[in-house]
Amino acid sequence: MTTSAPADAPAGAPKLVATDLDGTLLRSDGTLSARTAAALTAAEAAGIRLALVTGRPPRSLGVLHADIGHHFAITANGAAVYAPDGTPVRLSPFPAPPLAALVARVRAAVPGVSFAFEYERDFGHEPDYPAWSYGESSVELIGTAEELLDRAAGRQVFKVLAHHPELSLRDFHARARTAAGADAETTHSTGLALVEFSAPGVTKASALTAWSAGLGLVRDDIAAFGDMPNDLPMLGAVGRPYAVANADPEVRRAARFHTASNDEDGVARVLEQFVRLARAEAA
Repeated sequence: MTTSAPADAPAGAPKLVATDLDGTLLRSDGTLSARTAAALTAAEAAGIRLALVTGRPPRSLGVLHADIGHHFAITANGAAVYAPDGTPVRLSPFPAPPLAALVARVRAAVPGVSFAFEYERDFGHEPDYPAWSYGESSVELIGTAEELLDRAAGRQVFKVLAHHPELSLRDFHARARTAAGADAETTHSTGLALVEFSAPGVTKASALTAWSAGLGLVRDDIAAFGDMPNDLPMLGAVGRPYAVANADPEVRRAARFHTASNDEDGVARVLEQFVRLARAEAA
């Protein structure tokens, strides 16, 4: 697939590129291709800022640094933001009282649901919550959601995850979103029956917009890449939104620009174009 952009695309190279990771920047096996690694290096050398924007939790920061490099990182769908050296820049956890009410409403609306909580460095989950969804954790707390919230011991919750063993993702997400109402941002990113909640107003877009505004950047200065519904707020907040070819149909419809799939180095192909533009502007 060739990269496409409409005729009214912003002129010149963007000043900032924000990219989702899983299903977008990374290949389906979770690796960073040599071509994409080279494109990231070239973009930074050309003066283009980079931001990794992911639903992965804050505890994944060390892995991101090891696998992709030390870049500005927006994690947990915007709830925890870190500088390239790992210093927290902006933390947006759930307010505690509404969180307990959120869990109660979703549990009542969707019987059979199980919950998990992402703290800044730790992870807690109910006994029935599936291990495949979170991988390894240095600190793992197990108990009912109510017990975990009662004995949080000062841990702030940055993302809530909910799983249902029988419902389709579409049905589960619709029912969970209705139950959550305005007390949470409700989304999904895996294609499986897993729903994600962030604090009200916290999205990939909110974090990216706050940071970029501090740099003096405007919409047309920013390009963003994504593949799943949790990327939609970010794609809607920038002047150059790209969907990879393997993206969810809703994301492909929403994005003005399109590129090849993650397994075909779609992000790298566009970055290489941006680098050529940036070098021409600097010449």
